[in-house]
This record gives sequence, C-alpha cells and structure tokens, in this order.
Amino acid sequence: MTGIASPKRLLASIHDVGSGSEAAVLRLAELLERRLGGPHFAMLVVPDHWGRHPLSQDRRFQARLRNWADSGIEMFVHGWFHKDDAENGGGQHRGTARFKARHMTAGEGEFLGLDEATALSRMLDGKALVEDVTGRPAAGFVAPAWLYGDGARAALRKAGLPIVEDHWRVWSAESDTTLAKGPVITWASRSTARTASSLAFAALARRALPMMETVRVAVHPGDVTKASLMASIDKTLKRFAATHTPSKYQDLCDSMAER
Repeated sequence: MTGIASPKRLLASIHDVGSGSEAAVLRLAELLERRLGGPHFAMLVVPDHWGRHPLSQDRRFQARLRNWADSGIEMFVHGWFHKDDAENGGGQHRGTARFKARHMTAGEGEFLGLDEATALSRMLDGKALVEDVTGRPAAGFVAPAWLYGDGARAALRKAGLPIVEDHWRVWSAESDTTLAKGPVITWASRSTARTASSLAFAALARRALPMMETVRVAVHPGDVTKASLMASIDKTLKRFAATHTPSKYQDLCDSMAER
C-alpha cells in the first residue's frame, strides 16, 4: 500500500554453524535471543567445515538444528566446505579475485573461484542436506566470506535458494531484485589489528546507521574468543533492537511483494 512507511528491520545472523562450532554457536544464540526477544535471527549452516565436521554424520547436531529451525530460526546454506580450494593448493586466483582472496578472508572464500557447474553442485547438495536435516525449505544462500565469483553468481539463478546476501546488499536470486542495501556490521577475531578495526566500525555504525531502513548484524564463532568483541556485539544489538524490529530475511521478500 502507498503512503505507509516501511518498518525498520534488524536482520541478525550467526555464521559458520556446524558441529565443530557448537559451543560458540550456543553462546551466540543465547546472546541474540536475549537481545532480540526470541529466536529472531538466521543461522548459516556449513555442511562440512573444512572437510572436518560433516553434518551428515552428526545425528545429535542434526537434531539441534531441527529444534532451532522449529523455533523459527531461518536456515541458510553457507557454502559446503567454507574453504577456498585455490588458496589451499587447488589453483590460483587472478585479478580482483586474487585481491579479495588475500585481503578479505583467510583462505575461506570457497565460492570465489568455482566454475558454475561446481558451484551449482555444492549449492544443491547443501540445500538438500539442510532441508533434509531441518524438514523445512532453506531460506537462501550466503557464500563464505560473502565472496562470489562469476560461476557462483550464475549458479545462484539455478539453485532454487531464494535469498542471497553479500557485504553490501540482500537480493532475490531469481530476479536479482535488491531487497536491502547497506553494509553488514560484523567483527573480526583473527588478529589484533582486525579486531580493533571491527570494533571501531561497529561503534561508528551505532551512530551512523540508525536511520537506515534495514540494518544487518552478523556474528561468527570466533567472536566468543574475545571479551571485547562480545561486549561490542551486545551493545550493537541492544542499540538497534531499540529502533529496528528484529526480523526474518523472508520479511524482506514479503514486504517487496506487497509494494
């Protein structure tokens, strides 16, 4: 309907969800539930993190994922291995992809250099596994480190995973319609310098982004290793939950359909 302002939304997500990160994910989920007033966030599931934690073989963690999904948490497919083959002996990136692989992630841009066929196969396998485990359709796909190569972008149009996001936007995979714009607020734990810069950006975001229609916050298992990061996450969630409604990614699609 025209004349009605769109609600301000807060989209929160836990990345790198798998049996190998279970303890950290539990801590993050407890924090998000407390600050968001319930299970109003998404989980990004890695089917076999670095080839060491196959979800298909962990029945206990499968049951936990199903319980989370039953509670209303959206489940996204988050790559397959979360490991960049090119950066780990499987080839070499060139041009812009090489810069992204070296400076925007630590060997985890799995879908940055994949050809379309390989990317589509991993997306479809991940979708089938997540849906079998949770008993619900997967909400969408997010590439590890939010990095997509040309092959991955082409595969997205065929994979049947409705919602996609990167660092700067959320969009419909089928139509390429932008559903939300703006930077995602996230934190880094792997070095002192990256931690400091992520804390500074989060502080800036708390001041600069409240006017945005949609604010995105993404947390990772490594965040629980530093008290400063957990405090910043808590403060950021509290700040935006006061002005933005904790929402599902699907709400963006529903809102777009109503316009």
